[in-house]
Amino acid sequence: MTAPSPEPKLQIRVVPVTPLQQNCSLIWNEATKNAALVDPGGDAERLQAALGQFGLRLTRMWLTHGHLDHAGAAAELRELTGVAVEGPHKDDQFWLDQIEDNARRYGVSGLRNVTPDRYFDDGEVLEFEGVRFEVAHTPGHTPGHVVIHNTALKIAFVGDVLFAGSIGRTDFPRGDHATLIRSITTKLWPLGQDIAFVPGHGPTSTFGRERQSNPFVADRITGYGGAETTAPDIGEQRTSKRYT
Repeated sequence: MTAPSPEPKLQIRVVPVTPLQQNCSLIWNEATKNAALVDPGGDAERLQAALGQFGLRLTRMWLTHGHLDHAGAAAELRELTGVAVEGPHKDDQFWLDQIEDNARRYGVSGLRNVTPDRYFDDGEVLEFEGVRFEVAHTPGHTPGHVVIHNTALKIAFVGDVLFAGSIGRTDFPRGDHATLIRSITTKLWPLGQDIAFVPGHGPTSTFGRERQSNPFVADRITGYGGAETTAPDIGEQRTSKRYT
């Protein structure tokens, strides 16, 4: 009887890009040196340098949503490497078409509009180096936002849906607060409290920690899992950082 092959060992590093300090995630297989980038939002040269530092070959590019700081380097990296751009959901194409205009408004250079080689759908399974990642469509911050996760590895790449101590902004075109809260409570919380997540900005956290203390989506605010609800602390919400 042949023993099952061990699951590939994946490494993860966060590379902040653009003046907005967006957390681009670099994932790679230590054995093969094949790598994936989640949200290559800018600073293509810096991302190439990170790949070179670890001796990696880029084979995947995944986007969680269409905002400039999450997708702005994808077109350039596709030209340089030949690697396809995948994601987000098709409903974010209008954001991907505005990257250059929005970059000018923010004073960020070198970012480009992009049309993905394919879009993601809710429930889709992605394969990277023999490891399966799942896609959850999580609108609210943007209509086509997705979260990419692996429950066995206890990791989720959540873009701008959720932050340590906060949630994404919903005052952009086609953003919606109630939809965002529903995305978090119905798509993220069921994955488990021990899931660590990499947000688009700021420090990492866990779903369990946010269910305890996040002023927007703690169980005592949402009533998730039958928790007794209390009124949110509006002052605490107003002082919580909500990133672009």
